[in-house]
Amino acid sequence: MNNNDILIRLRYALDIKDTDMVEIFGLGGFNTTKENLQKMLTKLKSTETETDEFGENKYVEECDNNMLDSFLDGFIIFKRGRQNSKSAEPQKQNLNDRSVNNILLKKVKIALSLTSEDILDILDDVDVNLSKSELSAVLRKEGHRNYKECGDRYARNFLKGLALRYRAS
Repeated sequence: MNNNDILIRLRYALDIKDTDMVEIFGLGGFNTTKENLQKMLTKLKSTETETDEFGENKYVEECDNNMLDSFLDGFIIFKRGRQNSKSAEPQKQNLNDRSVNNILLKKVKIALSLTSEDILDILDDVDVNLSKSELSAVLRKEGHRNYKECGDRYARNFLKGLALRYRAS
């Protein structure tokens, strides 16, 4: 699952409009236009006759790790407001391809004010059983001795569970 897939699934799950997505990117410090956003959300047509069901999707414009991180930061601000703190700007963490799903879980948890129990319930709604200790390991800071990488399966099912929870209501 690439960053464009994450954006599309998050947009669908939480029913976020294009104008709101442009605003969210802006709040996160990345300026984009509605046209560029549409390019990030548009898949390229496959020229192959055989398509691999589990292959990477290709998009007109790729969303890199920094863009996704800016979107997630902006989403927190969009949902909860700016944080009034004494430190000027929080330091940006270096987002690598392996930790994208962990950061996604952490930041969506913060933005939607979810507890660990809520996340476990969301995953349980899509028949994914995860223990509290496994979730705690996924939510830890990278480099911690108990840190565990979040796989695409958990991230995909978390976004699917969000869609079930937030689109049904």
